[in-house]
Amino acid sequence: MSIYSLKPRFQALLRPGVSRLHAAGVTANQVTLAACLVSVALGLALALLPLPRWWFLLIPVWMFVRMALNAMDGMLAREFGLRSTLGAYLNELTDVVSDAALYLPFAVVAPFSYGSVGAVIFLAAVSELAGVVALTTGASRRYDGPMGKSDRAFVFGALALWIGIGGTLPTWGDALMWGVAVLTAATVVNRVRAGLRELHDGKTERG
Repeated sequence: MSIYSLKPRFQALLRPGVSRLHAAGVTANQVTLAACLVSVALGLALALLPLPRWWFLLIPVWMFVRMALNAMDGMLAREFGLRSTLGAYLNELTDVVSDAALYLPFAVVAPFSYGSVGAVIFLAAVSELAGVVALTTGASRRYDGPMGKSDRAFVFGALALWIGIGGTLPTWGDALMWGVAVLTAATVVNRVRAGLRELHDGKTERG
């Protein structure tokens, strides 16, 4: 079970806004790039600048907005004939870049470490790659959990909210980050297995 399964209901709420964007001449690729640029700017600012901790409150707010924008760019592409090969590349690549940028600031917050946060960033990228590789084998794009993009957004958004309001993180907090890494690794395995199972079941039905 993953938060991703709630996406259809979320899209229904966004549909009126998507229609207005299309009417204004906004393209899916423009939405994709704008979301990535803001994510990178916010992540680098929090990681590199001596900003007060309340700035971390911007992360859960932006993650929610970004989730909406990610859904909206896909809806613009599908429902208004704006699909493109470039858009397919941008959709996958900007997601990985944005995630890495938004996770990076946690590496400079005790008790987290560059090791644990780096592991999550690396495995998150691999999990998205595993989802995309399924397409090259003839299976569908895999979004299996337990720690997909939406699930990671929830975890990091909650952590950022706690940091932003001045909450104290326990000394074992880094173990929690390693736990996210382990669940993300499990996601990689699940996506590979689900892709293989889909192909096997398809061959069985045809046979």
